[in-house]
Amino acid sequence: MIDYAIWFAFACFGTAIMMCLWRIITADGVGTRVLALDTMVINTIALLILYGLSLGTEIFFESAMIIAMLGFVSTVAYARFMLRGNIIE
Repeated sequence: MIDYAIWFAFACFGTAIMMCLWRIITADGVGTRVLALDTMVINTIALLILYGLSLGTEIFFESAMIIAMLGFVSTVAYARFMLRGNIIE
């Protein structure tokens, strides 16, 4: 039964990633694109965790942590760029 739940979650998060990609392509402003990219990172982390659960290995949890840290830093960098026009002073 858990296999069906994992495959259903794969489908839901895959659909969410496609919706975020569509929003990135059709967005009007930069803020909306940054928000869609951040949501895409969160969905990618969820997919990696689900894949790790389905395979029963722990390496995907560590890669999800690395992607979470990179996603946080990139969101902060995008926000700083939008506010000030530069990232490094």
